[in-house]
Amino acid sequence: MRIARPLVMASLALVAALGTAPVAFAAPAAPPGPSAYNCSTGWFCIYSGWDGTGTRCQWQSAQRANTADDCSFIRNGQNVRSVANSTGQRKQYYTGTNYNNRVGSTPSGGSGNLQGSYQIRSFKPQ
Repeated sequence: MRIARPLVMASLALVAALGTAPVAFAAPAAPPGPSAYNCSTGWFCIYSGWDGTGTRCQWQSAQRANTADDCSFIRNGQNVRSVANSTGQRKQYYTGTNYNNRVGSTPSGGSGNLQGSYQIRSFKPQ
């Protein structure tokens, strides 16, 4: 024990003198999971699953006052879990039809997961 204590003290003094701390190594990060975003250029797409999976509904129009008119999973009461915007404009989306109750937006070329606790019932350019 008497030998170990001076060694520890000397190591701590060296660390303090050099202004460095011991380095901890972490395991490499896991690669990102599979992404299925499939949204052609010029389209705005919403998905019933995370990471662009599940049922996809897509529109080439600049805006839609009621997405349930032509989106089966919205009509069936499912929430939107991910979105992809392959248009040239930021899209704002709303939980109400006719552009009521704005909940978020996605920039041109953007995609990603949403909170997943609501439906996108209408959208338009910003």
